[in-house]
Amino acid sequence: MLTLQWKQVDFEAGEVRLEPGTTKNDEGRTLPFAVLPELEAMLRRQRERTDALQKATGRIIPWVFHHNGEPIREYRRSWLSATKAAGLQGKIPHDFRRTAVRNLERASVPRSVAMKLVGHKTESIYRRYAIAARQDLVDGLRRLAEYHAGLDKAPAEKKVVEFKEAAQ
Repeated sequence: MLTLQWKQVDFEAGEVRLEPGTTKNDEGRTLPFAVLPELEAMLRRQRERTDALQKATGRIIPWVFHHNGEPIREYRRSWLSATKAAGLQGKIPHDFRRTAVRNLERASVPRSVAMKLVGHKTESIYRRYAIAARQDLVDGLRRLAEYHAGLDKAPAEKKVVEFKEAAQ
């Protein structure tokens, strides 16, 4: 995102276009930001700030994210301050990529779509980010219990019995 330029942001179409060769996996992709109101609002605020700075300095600023019109090259101190202010000390950028993958999984987004959104080319890379949290396990077992409860209400062909009863 440090190299993202305004020419890649299309407010009319409501999308950001990442050109081939500019992403980690060298594949281009499109992010339809307009469906996320908070993201669209943030981009519009950033556009307004950039426009005001361009007007004040008489310079064209091509970057979406910049520091006083200059490209951002180092963000470690800003990252540390931001994570501290948010109560997320110790988090690294990839933690949020993992969160995005987990949230896409929880939202039942088809894996092919999720992989395209986060830029993973292979299932194996995607699976490294799709970490199952404890709550995911709880939710999975809850769904299984609900499924079994539904089976109890329907006419059953088979009955589940305790192992010791089956052995007698």
